[in-house]
Amino acid sequence: MDFSIFTILLQDGITNGAIYALVALALVLVFAVNRIIFLPQGEFVAFGALTLVSLQAGTIPGTVWLLAVMAILTTLLDLSAALRLGRKRLIARLLLIKLISPLLLVALVCWAAPRQWPLLVQALLSIMTVTAMGPMIYRLAYQRLANAKVLVLLIVSVGVHFVMTGLGLLFFGPEGARVAPYVESSLTLGTLELSGQDMVVLAVSLLLMLVLAWFFNHTLYGKALQATAKNRVGARLMGISTTMAGKLSLCFAAFIGALSGILIVPTTAIYYDSGFLIGLKGFVGAILGGLMSYPLAAIGAVLVGLLEAFSSFWASEYKEVIVFTAIIPILLWRSIASGGTPHGGDE
Repeated sequence: MDFSIFTILLQDGITNGAIYALVALALVLVFAVNRIIFLPQGEFVAFGALTLVSLQAGTIPGTVWLLAVMAILTTLLDLSAALRLGRKRLIARLLLIKLISPLLLVALVCWAAPRQWPLLVQALLSIMTVTAMGPMIYRLAYQRLANAKVLVLLIVSVGVHFVMTGLGLLFFGPEGARVAPYVESSLTLGTLELSGQDMVVLAVSLLLMLVLAWFFNHTLYGKALQATAKNRVGARLMGISTTMAGKLSLCFAAFIGALSGILIVPTTAIYYDSGFLIGLKGFVGAILGGLMSYPLAAIGAVLVGLLEAFSSFWASEYKEVIVFTAIIPILLWRSIASGGTPHGGDE
């Protein structure tokens, strides 16, 4: 391996690691707030990317029909709850927020699809469509199980993952797809050539991480999420709605996933099930932070990207095995660091 190959692999590893870092941050957020190991996180990535592909092709993406169905179901559930509790004055607000707003978005996407709007507008519509699904998935799959054990929530996540994967196959078919690079130019620094597309990925990823850090530290909703993550009972006693926190965390997860898909679809062909592997690699990074530390999760995800890049050079056939095997020493280290034993209990 000469220096030029090393720099190419390093660049690829950092770029992929930035995407895995975003996925890892979303996984940590959802787990910290809701105790949910959110396996469907990768499906948000695939849905975001393939929704953009559909809009680029001038066709209506199937995700808008899923959004419409979910909006109707969540509205019916919330209306039923409001009527049962005698809160009839909330009905108009529920209809506006839960039903009319999503359906207006669906109508906008359907109207815009054949008109081939600029790429930036199509990307925004794709992100909005997928982001709106996050709180609805929480309402339909998790809200009534908010106090269940982690294992129960994990089983629900497995079910949500399979449903979303199957719907992805139905909406987009088995073929992979990609779009043209957003930036064609490149930057040359001596012997190092930086792709413009890679710089876009790194810049947007870093900017989003900074925005999230500001949000959690300087906004009321961000502090409410932190309080819920630290102590759900204490948060409720202080007047913080843990249901709101759960929906907001899934909204952020969907937004991060959709944005990640938009960023990688110019460089990688995305299939209906591509999100699963991306989500698992983000999960490996999140495990390094114990599913609780955002900085460690981001660092771990970048390391996963680097490990994947260099493994693809030395042993391309086994790169996935090498990446996922890396979780074993991480789990052993965390077990020992927490005072546990590798076999998982006392004899």
